[in-house]
Amino acid sequence: MPEDSGAVHGAPCWVSLMTHDPATAQEFYTKALGWTFRPGFRREEQGYHLALAEGGLPVAGMGMTARTTGFSASWTTYFRVDSANDMANRIRDHGGTVAVGPMAFGTGRVAWAADRQDARFGVWEGAPVPGWRMQRRHGAPARLQLHTGDAFGAAMFYGAVFSWDSHAPDRLGVRFEADHVVVSVDGHHAADLWGGAVDKAPDPTIRPQWHVYFCVDDVDAVAERAASAGGSVVREPHASYFGRVADLRDPEGALFHITSEND
Repeated sequence: MPEDSGAVHGAPCWVSLMTHDPATAQEFYTKALGWTFRPGFRREEQGYHLALAEGGLPVAGMGMTARTTGFSASWTTYFRVDSANDMANRIRDHGGTVAVGPMAFGTGRVAWAADRQDARFGVWEGAPVPGWRMQRRHGAPARLQLHTGDAFGAAMFYGAVFSWDSHAPDRLGVRFEADHVVVSVDGHHAADLWGGAVDKAPDPTIRPQWHVYFCVDDVDAVAERAASAGGSVVREPHASYFGRVADLRDPEGALFHITSEND
């Protein structure tokens, strides 16, 4: 995938963890995924750090949220947009909500929102983080998945908000499969929207949420390291549609997933 894949309007461009305890989170992800960290953006955003995989590859962000806000620690998926202000209006116009922003942050502007089924996501206006992309490399984000009760409705919402079918049709593609929707950038798999067969009624038992999968060289070994480092294994390593995966939580309960780089 090209280095500038995150620059495509409507494409996933970043993932970031909001945590109440950055020091503990950094220690955990260093042990579990081998990340290192450095301060990100401007001096006034001192609580924000970039996570780096081997070789200094930027893979994720980490910011601090106060416990008094009531927000739990969680991973967020961000989409690149040309204008955060315009996008906030489009989100509202199509039945979503904007929780925070748009506001200046680092080198650009950001807003945090939720779709019609309350799955949270972010939008980013500005230059993408150099070198960031989804790839099969240890410690890097490999895949993004939206679990939702209505994959078809979600596809209609995101498609309308981000103009998936018209903004950059030569670079960003969307296709419907039997039980999910696939989003690709430059022909490479970028994200999936899962919610059961698209021609069936929505499933109200599914809690809508964007999930981040990180690539690792050994799913079983990393799951063990995560548990030893203070995290927990929500679902043991197992075979899936995409290969071997495991579902984990960090010490504060933020859910994330790992998948084998060899699958």
